[in-house]
Amino acid sequence: MSKRPISAELYERAKAVMPGGNTRVTVYMKPHPYYADHGQGCRITDVDGIERLDFTNNYNSLIHGHAHPDVIAAVGAQLQRGSAFPMASETEIDLAEHLCARAPSFNHVRFCNSGSEAVMFALKAARAHTGKPKIAKCEGSYHGSYDFAEVSLDSTPATWGNAEPKSVAYASGTPQSVLDEVVVIPFNKPKEAERILRAHTKELACVLVDLMPNRGGLIPATPDFVEMLKRVREDTGMLIVLDEVITLRLAYEGAQSLYDLRADLTALGKIIGGGFPVGAVAGSAAVMAVFDPRQDKTPLPHSGTFNANPVTMVAGLTAMRLLTRDEITRLGKLGDKARTGVAAAMKSVGMAGQVTGLGSLFRIHVHDRPLSDYRSMLMMADEKAILAGIVGYMRDHGFFVNERGVCSLSTPMGDAEIDAFLDCFKDALAAVPDQTQAAD
Repeated sequence: MSKRPISAELYERAKAVMPGGNTRVTVYMKPHPYYADHGQGCRITDVDGIERLDFTNNYNSLIHGHAHPDVIAAVGAQLQRGSAFPMASETEIDLAEHLCARAPSFNHVRFCNSGSEAVMFALKAARAHTGKPKIAKCEGSYHGSYDFAEVSLDSTPATWGNAEPKSVAYASGTPQSVLDEVVVIPFNKPKEAERILRAHTKELACVLVDLMPNRGGLIPATPDFVEMLKRVREDTGMLIVLDEVITLRLAYEGAQSLYDLRADLTALGKIIGGGFPVGAVAGSAAVMAVFDPRQDKTPLPHSGTFNANPVTMVAGLTAMRLLTRDEITRLGKLGDKARTGVAAAMKSVGMAGQVTGLGSLFRIHVHDRPLSDYRSMLMMADEKAILAGIVGYMRDHGFFVNERGVCSLSTPMGDAEIDAFLDCFKDALAAVPDQTQAAD
């Protein structure tokens, strides 16, 4: 019998009307998903009445946790005025002005409805601006659901080949033509990556990079790797497209400021929507001009019924104004405390493990192999079982943790929440043998 009977009942209903009873693969789990009832601050309560400290924050999108009163007030006021219009709105100007004031590389902004859309339009803009057909991306990096951005997302040792990564389909039915237009490079291997990029410069519009790829292990880019990207751009005219859908939270100006890098285009999402669906492309005026509808023939027509939706715009502006430099610094210190504590806990019990991440993001790894890229972070079957045991224990004892061991902090958190997390994590390590046997 399920420990969460209401969730189990909801899942039975869901299976009758949705394939697999699911619309979002990240929340699917056996025997059934968790179903949320409500959230407040850094806590989330499921339909079975179980409250947990939320270290997932809707997969890193809720920088201020749940139901922040200022965001609620802003959204409520906008709803009284209307939720969507067949006209432009001052609200989109307000958020665009705020974003452009945050990062030097954000001259102009264009809004859409998800991070996936933002990446898609950034890549299309790079092609439109350069007139070149191919894109490059890092092996194992997740950039949403656009066909070209998905290539080699989950390649395996069976499909790796040699040191030069292959273009491998993620979804069944991906056309070979898509694979042919994507050049895959290894992350954090500057010499190998530079050789591959330079071999394709005549047809390469851009390179798409996440400076700390979530699915790739939350391993920060090395300075040498970023310097290589700058050098190739300078020599060849290849554009640098950054995916900062997640990493924008790492610094007031985004992760690119940590590397003294000015991207040509940046894909944004998650925290800039204040808890509502959002995406945006930001970049230099020269490249963003491909979207300009004042031209006789716009190089890249871009529209969408809910682009720059005013409810999202006011929620996003409120959230971003609340995310001050001081708050980012405070969350970074809490992240340091969590990373240090998790590493110390694993060492104290003699467990092979390590922690990656920066600022308010960290990821737990249950092996001690040197980490540099996607290939080095992949877990063996027994390691997956150990991590599943840790995550399962923590979810059963009051903490909602990402199934991959990725954790994100929110501004309602303080030292007390980190201390509680570390105490539960230590208990989970003690219970791991029992948990892994149960998983088998």
